[in-house]
Formats: sequence, structure tokens, C-alpha cells
Amino acid sequence: MTDPIAEAFESQRERLRAVAYRVLGSHADADDVVQDAWLRLSRQDPAAIDNLGGWLTTVVGRLSLDVLRARQTRPQAPGDDRLPDGVVPLDGPEDDVALADSVGLALLVVLDALGPGERLAFVLHDLFAVPFEEIGQILGKSTAAAKMLASRARRKVRDSERPAAVGREQRGVVRAFLAAARDGDFAGLLQVLDPDVRLTAETPDGVVVVLGATKVASGARLSGGLAAAGRDVLVSGRPGVVSLDEDGTVVALLAFTIVAGRITELTVVTDPAKLTE
Repeated sequence: MTDPIAEAFESQRERLRAVAYRVLGSHADADDVVQDAWLRLSRQDPAAIDNLGGWLTTVVGRLSLDVLRARQTRPQAPGDDRLPDGVVPLDGPEDDVALADSVGLALLVVLDALGPGERLAFVLHDLFAVPFEEIGQILGKSTAAAKMLASRARRKVRDSERPAAVGREQRGVVRAFLAAARDGDFAGLLQVLDPDVRLTAETPDGVVVVLGATKVASGARLSGGLAAAGRDVLVSGRPGVVSLDEDGTVVALLAFTIVAGRITELTVVTDPAKLTE
């Protein structure tokens, strides 16, 4: 026998997950919030809930707000918090990455500059059309105050330099580059590098700049293992990869600029001082 409440929740799960992810910028935190919302729903009397979708959105919003506020007060924890500033992890499966493609993912970088209330008000209203009255209830503020927070956030987003969207095609170019570097495939590297590509390597010994596809390909082929076991990230709006050691510390960061299917700029950071900023 099926559980109608469980079925109703499952029908809302992806939308709730999208809300939580865009508020929090972390797949893991979004999953935790949605699971917590389900546990709270399972303890409720269904007859007392007039609008299940609205009730769940409110619960997810409040839980997400708690997470945002906790981030401001707790010490940095292992995992995503060890990533350098401006680096957003892409830690979900392919369908989760697709959820955040284009504007959604690029926007996460800008949202990091907003306060918890601003971020929640902006995301819920501007991205998910939640009424300000409901947002005010989630924040514990008046409708007018919720509008003001969203307006302030909207102005900050508008004034910020929006990073370009990173889609599947650009990530495919990055993966092709990494595969060719790992395999020592010189011809494969040349296929994805712009002839005038610029490589900037920030090392403990200083900054090294290399120009031209042939020289960059030669260097990439020799250091192909640098990001062989890396993790997909967004670096200030650019597709990138981080390499981590066994305790989760970042040991290398690669960021790519891709134009018309070819890499025009590549930044490699191995300087520990830069990786902890």
C-alpha cells in the first residue's frame, strides 16, 4: 500500500532540492535540508497542512537560513570549506550539475557576497516566485522588510560582474584536456588549446607565464597527473578542477577560459599560500 504523503513529498523533492541548492550553493547541504524537511513532514498531521508545497518551501527556507547563519559563526570545517574563495564545487551527479547550469551556477558565485537574509529573499522571490509575505514569515520579518532585503540583494547582484555561464560543452573541453594530459596525448592537447593560449602557473617559487599551444601542450603532457584525480569546480565563474590530498587539503587548482570550444587561458596554482586565501 502506497503512502500518499510520501508520494506527495517525492513529487516536490526536486523543486525543494533546487531551492535549497541555490540558497546554499552545496549539494550536500541541500540534500541534508530536504531530508530534514521530510522528517519534519512525517511528524505532522497531514490534515493540518492546507498547502503542502507552500509548507515544504517554508520549512526548507527556514532550514536553509539556519545553515547560512551557522556558516557565519562556526569555524571552517573540512571539505568544501577548505576550497579557496571564489571556488564553487560541482559535487553532484550529472543531472545535479545540469540543474545548476548556466545562470543558476554562475549566480552562486555572486550570491556568496550576500548576507543570509538577502540571499534567501532574493533566491526565493526572484528565482522561485515565492511571495514576499511568505518570505517575511520565514525570516521572521515584515513583508516590507523582506521586499527591502530582496531589493538590496538584487542591486548587489546587478552591480556585480556576473561570471559567464559554464555549460556542458565547456566542461567537455576541460575533460578532454585532462584526459589528453593524463595520457600524454600531444595531438589531443593541441586540439583543445587555442594557438595563442596563455598559461599562468603560480608556484611556490613565483609566477611563470607560458605562451602558445605547443609550449603549453608540452608542459601539460609532462605534468598530466596534476589533476588526474581532480574534482570539478567553478573558479570565479570559470570551469576548473582542484586536486586534493588524502585529508582534503587542496594541493592544486586549475582554471580555464574557453572560447569557441578551445582553451584560451589556463591558470595553474600550486602555491600553498595562494590556495588558502
